[in-house]
Amino acid sequence: MKFHPVLSALVLLGAAMSAALFMGCSKVPLTPKHPIPAGSVVFRFTRPVRGPVELTLDGARIPVQQTAKGGISLQVQGLSTGKHRFFLTSQRETFSPDQGELDLPADKGIYQVTLTQRLDAVLYGKPDPLPTAEGLPGVTATLHK
Repeated sequence: MKFHPVLSALVLLGAAMSAALFMGCSKVPLTPKHPIPAGSVVFRFTRPVRGPVELTLDGARIPVQQTAKGGISLQVQGLSTGKHRFFLTSQRETFSPDQGELDLPADKGIYQVTLTQRLDAVLYGKPDPLPTAEGLPGVTATLHK
């Protein structure tokens, strides 16, 4: 039985591509490690977010505490049960879903996996500073590593 050089090249190419796919891609957990407490929402990003991240809940901008290095999850605490509309935006990243409605149950929180893509735009000049976020009473948002 004769093997042609093309066949061996295809086998090597297939092995290299499968190694690149499995070794180079990190997987985002679809379920949280620990239960999410009631009144909380965790947005788990698929890649690290540099920020600044802007969060709007029920029409009010929520101040987001963030570090200079960014993070991989946005934790929102202090929400009441029921439906809440959210909108996520950033100057450096795009999110999917970037807006939607969350139905928060009384007994547990929500874990939302959010696709993140970098947005490298060239801007001339400095952007206007955003007004301070007014927030909602008792609601806090923190970007965590």
